[in-house]
Amino acid sequence: MPDRDFELLRSRIAACETVVSVGRVCEVRHSLVRVTAPGKDWSIGDRVAIIRATGPLHGEIVLIDKDGAGILSDQNPDGVRIGDGVERAHQSGLSPHVGWIGRIVDPFGQPLDGRPLAPGLAACPLKAAPPAPASRKRLGQRLETGMRVFNTLLPLVRGQRIGLFAGSGVGKSTLLGNFARHVEADVIVIALIGERGRELREFAEDVLGTAGLARSVIVAATSDQSPLVRRRCAWSAMAVAEYFRDRGKHVLFLADSVTRLAEAHREIALTAGEPPALGGYPASMAHLIMSLAERCGPGREGAGDITAVFSVLVAASDMEGPVADVLRGVLDGHVVMDREIAERGRYPAINLLRSVSRSLPAAATDHENRLIAQARHLLGAYDRAELMIQAGLYAAGSDPLVDAAIKVWPVLDRFLSEDEPATASESFARLETILGGAYRDA
Repeated sequence: MPDRDFELLRSRIAACETVVSVGRVCEVRHSLVRVTAPGKDWSIGDRVAIIRATGPLHGEIVLIDKDGAGILSDQNPDGVRIGDGVERAHQSGLSPHVGWIGRIVDPFGQPLDGRPLAPGLAACPLKAAPPAPASRKRLGQRLETGMRVFNTLLPLVRGQRIGLFAGSGVGKSTLLGNFARHVEADVIVIALIGERGRELREFAEDVLGTAGLARSVIVAATSDQSPLVRRRCAWSAMAVAEYFRDRGKHVLFLADSVTRLAEAHREIALTAGEPPALGGYPASMAHLIMSLAERCGPGREGAGDITAVFSVLVAASDMEGPVADVLRGVLDGHVVMDREIAERGRYPAINLLRSVSRSLPAAATDHENRLIAQARHLLGAYDRAELMIQAGLYAAGSDPLVDAAIKVWPVLDRFLSEDEPATASESFARLETILGGAYRDA
């Protein structure tokens, strides 16, 4: 037997508990199960098993008071009766290892792709603290993304955290797949939080493709699973990303979506008795999102980095919703996808004027920054005059800037949709060629 198998067996034996404390069910209210006389070592977040006649029902401790503990079950508590025993099942860590690359797992580390998967030797905490602020590196070099818009106007650098704000059906998943296939990184960790079950295989096989999946770990919780599992999905995926970061790897972390994470947390918090606040979300929602985002970014000196893309579902491109507002305040940039742009057939449907990368101007040279500023200036001029242009009310020659914007806009719009593999230098050369003719004969 290989040494690693001995080590794994030894760690499992060491984790076995010889004495198990048992509580008793005293009340069942919807999905919340009250337990009296819990063990003194029980704590918030522990996983437990309710021993019912029809088989064990797993859940998590979400509140503890002088009368006992409250457990939110993973499924409807059908068959649970007063007096049923409750045991603490196991600690809530995760044990990833390099063999997880190329695999699809659930938030508990169990394989979802039909093949066996062994855990690693040591458990990683689900809610680890981020690296100490004073010891973290600065943002790194610009990354090649294979997409012209991100190689030029919205650069992505190593250790940056950006938000992808989009409504449903505007190409968000396709854009995430492009990031996974083309962005420079050692490992891709993808959290599919509350995803539709039928889309998991489609995302892995079609959107990611063989090349993307070969360097990825997908952690998935489908929409039909309990809020506990959906919330845990984000923490588990982050624990996997931190495992590889701490081994010197550059990790690209993709989360789809933070909105579903916030909705799952809302269900749990309300069940546990926390009052709702802004938008019906509990006050703890803000800390949940900010603490998850802070775990990404540059690592300590000598460690790797986590570059992160968090997607947010926004209705009608409303950037002022509670989830979008909280996340936008802690990220290093945001990308807004626009349904109107998608409806006219341009993908990725990014509204450049509403998007920003906070890696600028450091991520580009002085010459590149001038090109970026010029492109934004022309796009802004066209946007301000678009209604007049479309209505035929604008007279050529009235404004030289608008004349230049009208000339360059179709070519620049096509440039933003080009996603064939291209380096940053090639993309900037193409952008310079486009802008070079903006004022010629205008």
